[in-house]
Amino acid sequence: MRPHIIVIDDDDKITSLLRRSLAFEGYEVTTAPNGQEGLHILAGRQMDLVILDVMMPQLDGWEVCRRLRAAGVSAPVLMLTAKDDVQDRVKGLDIGADDYLVKPFALEELMARVRALLRRRPDQAEENNRLRYEDLVLDVDGREAIRQDKRIELTAKEFDLLHLFMQNPKRVLSRDQIMERIWGYDYSGESNVLEVYVAMLRQKLEEQGGKRLIQTVRGAGYVLKGES
Repeated sequence: MRPHIIVIDDDDKITSLLRRSLAFEGYEVTTAPNGQEGLHILAGRQMDLVILDVMMPQLDGWEVCRRLRAAGVSAPVLMLTAKDDVQDRVKGLDIGADDYLVKPFALEELMARVRALLRRRPDQAEENNRLRYEDLVLDVDGREAIRQDKRIELTAKEFDLLHLFMQNPKRVLSRDQIMERIWGYDYSGESNVLEVYVAMLRQKLEEQGGKRLIQTVRGAGYVLKGES
């Protein structure tokens, strides 16, 4: 079955370009000219990816993304914006977006990000669909973590990141290894997207007072292991 992508953008030129380009790549594409219509479509149909413009009248992309996550929509969200500001990127990640692309963008880069967000690795079929490390359990089917009997909801990228760590306990993973596995392409060397995601993941995992499991190895990367 072809992946189904929805593009929510009030710019006719952008939606037309993405409709044609994504369809040419073999995706099924639905478009919406504003946030309200996008939410209405998503309420009735399951999508594999949401491409969402930030600056839209009446209902902006931030609010659309917030409502999607509140409604339990777990499809990855790629946000498009004209603002190249760190605070805006962090805001998008905080409310549940999975990636962030600044306009004007190269079509090749957008397609690479779409492929990365849709990529399903063949190593997700663990026994009983659960991974365990110390008191942390990763429910692969539910795409959530469980710690101290509390279920922790994760965004798509948070899940993928924790999944990678849980598959490689006590193994130091370099920044390049993580970026390649989770994002599938090179971010700018100045990008701190990995650091932001690690911080958000730690916050969720440690909310109930649990000890830190994702450790920073200075100059090397990150590792899943208990504090020594």
